[in-house]
Formats: sequence, C-alpha cells, structure tokens
Amino acid sequence: MKNIIKSLLVPVMALAVLPLMTSCETDDDSNPTLQTPETFVLNTPAYAGNVYDLANSTGVNLTTSQPAYGFPAATVYEVQVSIDPAFKDVASLDVPENISYTTLANTCQEANMTVVASELNSAVVSLYQLANGGASPSNDPMPVYIRLVAHIYGSEVGYCYSNVIELPQVVVSYVAEMPKEAYVAGPSIRGGGDAKKLAPIYNLENNYYGMVYMAAGSTLKWGANADTQDNGWTFTTVDDQANAGLSEGADGGIAFANAGWYALQIAFSIEDNSVRAKLTVYPGTAYVTGHVAAGAWNDPDPNWALTAPADASGEWVSPAFATGGELRAYIKIPGTQWWQTEFTLYDGNLYFRNANIVDSWSEIGSDYAVTCTAGQKLYVDFDNDMGRVE
Repeated sequence: MKNIIKSLLVPVMALAVLPLMTSCETDDDSNPTLQTPETFVLNTPAYAGNVYDLANSTGVNLTTSQPAYGFPAATVYEVQVSIDPAFKDVASLDVPENISYTTLANTCQEANMTVVASELNSAVVSLYQLANGGASPSNDPMPVYIRLVAHIYGSEVGYCYSNVIELPQVVVSYVAEMPKEAYVAGPSIRGGGDAKKLAPIYNLENNYYGMVYMAAGSTLKWGANADTQDNGWTFTTVDDQANAGLSEGADGGIAFANAGWYALQIAFSIEDNSVRAKLTVYPGTAYVTGHVAAGAWNDPDPNWALTAPADASGEWVSPAFATGGELRAYIKIPGTQWWQTEFTLYDGNLYFRNANIVDSWSEIGSDYAVTCTAGQKLYVDFDNDMGRVE
C-alpha cells in the first residue's frame, strides 16, 4: 500500500535579522561584499516518492540552503510550482513566457519551511485546468515540479533561483474557494471594454455591489477577475427587483430587456463544492446625506437623490448642497444601511467604504475627506466610477 502523506509540519522559527552593512568596493574585516549567486540548493524531501494528497493535508515540508550572499542575511523565499516538466530546464532569471507556472502568494523567511497544502493544491488544479480545457484533475497521482526564488529581505537584491525538484506522485482535488473579488462586463459597460470591479458591501461578507447602465437587450456576465469579458461565469440565481426583464442571453450572460440604470448586488456562497452566485437587480439610485443635506441622515431621502443621466455617457448630479461640510454619499442597496454602500472621492475616483468610520473619512486619511460648500453639487460617472464636486 502506498504511504499517503497527510501532514508535514515544522515548528515556527524566529525570523532572521538582516545585518547592518556599509556599501563598499572591497572586502575587509567589517564590510562584507554582497555576492550574486546564480542558484542555490532546494533539497528533495525524504518522502518525495510517496503520495502527497494535498486536499487532505495541512502542509508540505521543504528545506533549502541559503544562497551564498557572502554573509548571513535574512532571506525571503517564494515558492513556484509547475506541472510542465520543461520548468525543470529553466535555470536563469530570463524565464520563457511559454513556461506555465504559478508563484504562491505566501512567502517564507526560514530555510526549513512549510508550504500551505491548500494553496499548493489550488495552484496545481488551476494549472491543470488551463492545460486541459478547464477539466479538473481526476484524483490520480501526477508529477509536480517545485523551485524557490530567493532575495534579501527588505530589498530588491540577491534574486536567484533554486534547482527544481520533482514530487512524482501528487494528488490534487478541486476545492471551491470563495471569490475574493467580483467583476461585471458586457457590451453596455465601459463601452464593452474593461470589466467593472464591484465593491464589497461593508460589514456584509461575500456580498458585492455596483451601479451599471444596461441598454435594452444587452447582457451581463460576472467573473472573479478582470478577464470577465472573455471568461465570464454564469449566475446561479437571478432576482429581478427592478422590472429589468431579465432572461438568459445568447452569450450565456444575463440579458436586460429594459434599458436603464441598475444597482447590482452579487452574493456568493459555496454549496456542494461549487461557487454559487446570486444576482439581485435593483433600481439604480444614489444619494448624498448628512452635512451637505442640511444635516439630514435619512436613508433614503428622496430630496437628496442624485439625478440619473440618459445613458452611460452622462453624469449623475446631486441637488445643490444646502450647507457646507463633508461629503457623504452612497448607492442604495435595499436591505443594507447607507454607510455599508458609502463612497467618497479620492484622486477623482470613487472610493468605496472598506473600513470603520465613526464621524469622518479623515479617520482613514485626510485626503479621503471631501469638504464642500453650500451650492456645490456632486457629479458622478458611475460607468467609470469617477466623480467631482463643483
């Protein structure tokens, strides 16, 4: 029977400290010279020939020797993984673009490290799907190739690659992961070009929102990255709260029979190891509130609604501010409070609330608080998420 490795853990060790150095041209007793190694050694694990079941493991142990920098230095190690044996032929920094590999997000600063098994599993599954037309692995053991990239901590020097090791029997399984971002795209959004990133609803986990204009008959797709236009995912459930006339479009997206501005809410969940995305479409409305609205904090207050333009080429315009003070504005998503879908202006762009605010955006940073005077108005381009106060 094959020995299946379920968990390989190592104790957490204290981080090394980068020694103080003085730049110099030559070596002496106190000023070492930085060497630039071409490679360093990644050891083949003692259990490399056994089966690694990544979906049911906690970690994979790797050990390495520090690159020969000429002195002990705190070193950052990045883990790169590939399912292409050609990866083994890459020995320099000039990596051919046709080599398919993934660099894991988590790094390590110890020569004895534990790679998070779930992260490694997801990376291998994604690489396999890319190489096999989207099909998921069959749970049969497959070879996986790993190498490390090292550089000196806190700097951009000392970059070098390790040798490549092979784990010949790795079992990976598709495990659904909650999307960390949400994008929408379609012919009516940003001229059919770039996908539009939705904002997380503050204090409501796995929910995203945004404002879009949809022409009659146009379609909408969503994705977990900016490639939505070409690789859009389908919605599991659709709830039309705006009389938009929703149906399945010929391109697999959601078709809108009725033109107009709509506020979108996408709620994610995972069921039966698959991501479910519920789209709820509301009438598009946005408001200013608080100081500029004569101190009123009603939610929503029709007296302080922005007026929508005819289509995506125009700007939304607020009523003239009754008094001076800090701008507070939001897109209305029914079932949430105004501060959960609030936005401000930062460098001309809409900045959606992503942190706790008690009284003012200045609690995040002075540049996020917009001070207004009576008589000014808020102008918003929701298609491109830009705005101004004049």
